[in-house]
Amino acid sequence: MIVFKYIFWVLYRIWFYIMVALPIIIMFPLLILSILKESWYPYFFKLARIWARAILIGMGFNTKIIREQIPAQDKSYMFIANHTSMADIMLMLVTVKNPFVFVGKAELAKIPLFGFFYKRTAILVDRSNEKSRKEVFKSAQRRLKQGLSICIFPEGLVPEEEVLLADFKSGAFRLAINYQIPIVPITFADNKKLFSFTFFSGGPGRMRAKIHKFIETKDLTAKDSAVIKERSKALIYNQLIVFSSK
Repeated sequence: MIVFKYIFWVLYRIWFYIMVALPIIIMFPLLILSILKESWYPYFFKLARIWARAILIGMGFNTKIIREQIPAQDKSYMFIANHTSMADIMLMLVTVKNPFVFVGKAELAKIPLFGFFYKRTAILVDRSNEKSRKEVFKSAQRRLKQGLSICIFPEGLVPEEEVLLADFKSGAFRLAINYQIPIVPITFADNKKLFSFTFFSGGPGRMRAKIHKFIETKDLTAKDSAVIKERSKALIYNQLIVFSSK
């Protein structure tokens, strides 16, 4: 039985990469058209949501989205969530309908096929480079002016398996305050269990996500960023505890 489990896990991981690539290949002409102009990003976002949904379904993940508050279609937000899995990107795209731009690590641009579109649509950051970190603010400002939202996983790197929730970086909260946009904390409950970065693990199942009530940043200043950072972390941490008991 143990041998069959390992065989399943190997095939399951291979299937994941097939599922990542297959929808991109099928939608390639439409994806190319959607990135020709930056103003066409909302069309790309719709295709990205189809891509994400196809992967989750193909991997046997059914999703349950709990919403305490629903984002308005005509507003910009800062979406944040805990980071536990390669499936986080897909679940975020399925959970949030408002067109948003990921702020993510530059290394992901090296992934074949996926990286081609990622580096043309996301805001890339090299956390070891101060100039790169500063450029994020400029790129985010341009995207917000276009009516888009921003998405950041504030833990930065995916934490170790035994860590429930790592410390948050300050960037997302400084950005939200700087541009006076609400922060939308989201808790991903099951991604680590179902599809962590441990190769021999995981499998099909239910992925739960909870959109919490928004944290308003109106009239806040840079000195408030530490407070709302810890408030956001506590909200997600406490929800993870609640999810783990169910």
